[in-house]
Amino acid sequence: MPHIPLDENLPGITGLLNYRQDTALPIRQLTQILLRGESTLTEAERELIATVVSQGNECKFCTAAHTAAADVLLGERETAEKVKHDPDNAPVSQKMKYLLEIARRTQSDARTVSTELVADARDAGATDLEIHDTVLIAGLFCLYNKYVDGLASVTPTEPAFYDRLANILKTSGYMPSANRYASLNTTT
Repeated sequence: MPHIPLDENLPGITGLLNYRQDTALPIRQLTQILLRGESTLTEAERELIATVVSQGNECKFCTAAHTAAADVLLGERETAEKVKHDPDNAPVSQKMKYLLEIARRTQSDARTVSTELVADARDAGATDLEIHDTVLIAGLFCLYNKYVDGLASVTPTEPAFYDRLANILKTSGYMPSANRYASLNTTT
């Protein structure tokens, strides 16, 4: 049960962002830029970063939501699972493996993002902007994970909920709109 009154039809981060829309707007804008804005990283790759950070923070809602978003963007379900559970054998580029390690280290203890790891990412083709955005996405999702879990927001258990949310994120991104979450109603 959430620690504050939230719309019961808007679980996870959706209810929290709806609760305080003035603080939600800049967070949403940053998320939209980082996950859906122009980048040399694909939207799916950026969702994978959000996934591994959320998993590292053990945030069930965000892990499920961003795994589903990565899956829908990739058109398959293997990559996100491998990235979470067997990153060395995940079907992603070496550059992406280094960026995901940078994200993991940022999540667990940002001071462990070493010069050597950054050099390895660069040697594998990562640009300074990709490295920057990886760290910023990781930091942003640490905020989201702690926001969701710190206020004990509702975490649905049915995969269909996350599939619906992933399709909203794929088609509409992260900015608010009228009836944005109508298809998330957990009572239907």
